[in-house]
Amino acid sequence: MEGLKVSDASLIVYVDPSKSTKVSQAVLRELSSLLFKFNENFEGVVLAYDVQIQDERAKILPAMHPYFGVSLKAKLLLFAPKPNMLLEGKVVKLTQTSIHVIVLGFSSAVITDEDIRKEFKYKTKHGEELYASRSHKRHVIKVGTMIRFLVKSFDEELLHISGSLVPINTGSIRWLAKNMEDVPLIDRSTTKRGESEGDTVIQQHYTVVGEAYSWHSDPQIKKSKKRKIKEES
Repeated sequence: MEGLKVSDASLIVYVDPSKSTKVSQAVLRELSSLLFKFNENFEGVVLAYDVQIQDERAKILPAMHPYFGVSLKAKLLLFAPKPNMLLEGKVVKLTQTSIHVIVLGFSSAVITDEDIRKEFKYKTKHGEELYASRSHKRHVIKVGTMIRFLVKSFDEELLHISGSLVPINTGSIRWLAKNMEDVPLIDRSTTKRGESEGDTVIQQHYTVVGEAYSWHSDPQIKKSKKRKIKEES
């Protein structure tokens, strides 16, 4: 699935002196606070991390007195969907005008009727709602189906995706795996439905794509969607 990437980062995490005897524990707690949130500095949602603490001998820096600074390196698994990427998710709800999906167990996605290709028809069979293909009777989408869809947009604050089933290589993953081997993995078609089918302070100093940044979150300051980023020399 597209939208996943690994980022190497060099970090400095600051912890309260009361945690100086349990540095590793304090650092991991702070890193865990980043999970499943969109981080503008990393340009993605942090899903997991693999960290190596460079030096457990924390040092007090004048500018951060009385907090201890701990250096570490980490590999971060990020979820960063972009328009035209192909994602996979589980259908959790169907209506006559939309298909609702959960991606990776935490991000919601919706595909509205204008982005469902004309091939699919909404119907109720034996009391169960589904979208069935007019061209391939075994190609069915219902609650519980794993589908592949195209990203139209991603709301970073709400972690919400607007998706599309217009490309021919989108739909039920199981059906696609059995019947679409000759179709390119990525179809960038933009055809619309109805048209012709086609407890502490944490600071981080890290390097991403060759650039060094500093990020600071103070618990006394109300958090906003935008965080101030200062480039270091």
